[in-house]
Amino acid sequence: MLYPRIAGVASYVPDDILDNEMLSKMVDTSDEWITTRVGIKERRILKKDAGSSYLGINAVNKLLESTSTSPEEVDLLICATSNPDYRFPSTGSIIAHGCGLSNAYAYDIQAACAGFLVALQDAAAYVRSGMYKKVVVVAAEKMSSMVNYADRTTCTLFGDGAACMLIEPTEEKKGIIDGVFHVDGEGLPHLVMKGGGSAHPATQQTLDEGWHYLYQEGRAVYKHAVTDMLNSSMEVAERNNINVADVDWFIPHQANMRIIEAVAERAGLGHDKVLVNIEHYGNTSAASIPLCIDEYKDKLKKGDKIILTAFGAGFTWGALYVIWDL
Repeated sequence: MLYPRIAGVASYVPDDILDNEMLSKMVDTSDEWITTRVGIKERRILKKDAGSSYLGINAVNKLLESTSTSPEEVDLLICATSNPDYRFPSTGSIIAHGCGLSNAYAYDIQAACAGFLVALQDAAAYVRSGMYKKVVVVAAEKMSSMVNYADRTTCTLFGDGAACMLIEPTEEKKGIIDGVFHVDGEGLPHLVMKGGGSAHPATQQTLDEGWHYLYQEGRAVYKHAVTDMLNSSMEVAERNNINVADVDWFIPHQANMRIIEAVAERAGLGHDKVLVNIEHYGNTSAASIPLCIDEYKDKLKKGDKIILTAFGAGFTWGALYVIWDL
């Protein structure tokens, strides 16, 4: 039986920093207000005239170099993004071309902030089946492209970045072991970009009404995020006969420090087991979990039991159980 192991991880963030003091000069907010409510001090912003693919190409090139993988060896690239360069072609195809993955198929998935975990689940299935041997999963998010910097309830939250993993087969039981995922379409009104799609194509009216910016109802999202990330984490743990004491690391989507703390507390996880980097990057949507893993990869040891969990628009959410092998 084949298992999908994580053979490498890499990330890329832009050089430009937008900190709370700078934001306070753009909108009615303050460092204290932002820090106490969401735990963010700064976020990275891609000021270059480029899309999410630019971030993804940089991250994937770092991954190929760090794993000594030639571009021609990669069979498949899956890109998770809510900020594609274009409605078509896929951002995955642009990243694959930009990295010289001449033998790889590539496509996008859109599962909002849960996108990277969903893409990992896809990659795991391909590897288990024997269809592909080297799969790159990349999340690339230019969140600044959809943020209204006149709306203090959302502009404080998001940053730009990309991160990726190389998934390969192994006969040992390690890597991506199991995952659970759920979706509830009733969440649509609470977290959505109203304009630009086929339901509301771009018009002067949609522009005037700000429908091309991210819209979020914070209270509803907070309530569902805490409950759903907790439940999916417990579900995947129970399904694999592991309890809280067995978990070495808990790595949640970096959406909001209050959400992270609430989920960890209700799960009975000590802060020493929870990996967090939201302070410096903000919410990078699908890129947040692999970006956090890349930052802390030197702390992870072979055999560590890890639970990853995320929640995003849709609503869509889930959790993965991983046994580390890097």
